[in-house]
Amino acid sequence: MKKNITWHDHSINKIHRSVQKSQKSCLLWLTGLSGSGKSTVAGALDELLFQRGYHSYLLDGDNVRYGLNKDLGLSDDDRRENIRRIGEMSRLFVDAGLITICAFISPFIEERKRVRSLLEQNEFIEVFISTPLDVCEERDPKGLYKKARKGQIKNFTGIDGIYEPPIDPEIEVDTTSMDPAACAELIFETLWKRRLIMDNRVSKVQVVGGEK
Repeated sequence: MKKNITWHDHSINKIHRSVQKSQKSCLLWLTGLSGSGKSTVAGALDELLFQRGYHSYLLDGDNVRYGLNKDLGLSDDDRRENIRRIGEMSRLFVDAGLITICAFISPFIEERKRVRSLLEQNEFIEVFISTPLDVCEERDPKGLYKKARKGQIKNFTGIDGIYEPPIDPEIEVDTTSMDPAACAELIFETLWKRRLIMDNRVSKVQVVGGEK
């Protein structure tokens, strides 16, 4: 089937879109155990970028499983397919010139490497939320660890499911020693140092619900 498909290059490309937005598009991939704080840190970073006038989009594990990946379970094969689809979707968001933020457990090193391979050099930034298992389990914000311990959820990452931590992530944060806002600032500074954002402007746009 693929032999009859040809990639079409359009006149407006990623470079044009990035220049228009005064930023370089990239993919920030937040990985860590359930309860580590991935979604909270990702949300804080998304708000920070928005407040400072940058163009970002956040893809979160549960939200994606509501629609695009609602047919997938928690088996190893389904987890791999989950990340494959997200990787392909993220590549399109990066092509659109966006700073793309992904918050997924993504337990396998090989799958994260595969997503990295979809992008150009320096476009993939792996962020390891290295909160220890015992802290994640103590937090248990969704009650999933408790269910996994009772055998009500099978192949749950960290309990009876494998998690392979990053070997050499670009960024590592531990939410037991840093709050989400501090983690977001650290990631923002990394973007600044890598010149993925061009200036430190502050937008007057406010997030609904009050000033942040």
